[in-house]
Amino acid sequence: MELRDCPADGTELRRAFGCFPSGVTAVCAIIDGEPVGMAASSFTPVSIDPPLASICVQNTSTTWPRLRNQPRLGLSVLAEDHTEAAISLSCKVGDRFAGVSWAELPSGGVFVDGASAWWDCRVYAEVAAGDHTIVLLEICALGAAPSTPPLVFHGSRFRRLAMVMEERNEDH
Repeated sequence: MELRDCPADGTELRRAFGCFPSGVTAVCAIIDGEPVGMAASSFTPVSIDPPLASICVQNTSTTWPRLRNQPRLGLSVLAEDHTEAAISLSCKVGDRFAGVSWAELPSGGVFVDGASAWWDCRVYAEVAAGDHTIVLLEICALGAAPSTPPLVFHGSRFRRLAMVMEERNEDH
């Protein structure tokens, strides 16, 4: 196992971070009557009491400043058939919701239809962390479809999970 210094441009660090698979989420709300949202692959469950989750947002994001002050945000775990939605929600320009089926909650949060899980959240806190901001989200309501496989981001690609079944020997 070889260790190298992290280069100033972060190339090797990005490559190493890419070795860790993560789910892909969408963070969305209705603003001025239109859906606004973005994809985030840095979702982490944080706490049961109080119910908190986190996402990390690039400080250069032009979408997060629009979302951060909304009373509620919809957070959806994208399902394995949401590759096109993930790409669309990641675009820097254009209609991010083109071809994305979504639903609005009375709270103003927006969910992607067919997601593996979804939470109605509000911003609990933000923590500066280098070139990103860690956003803690308080979960106000939730839903889940555990049998719907999630979309996975690994090695700079969207992937699907493969189920591995092991036979259990009762004699062990």
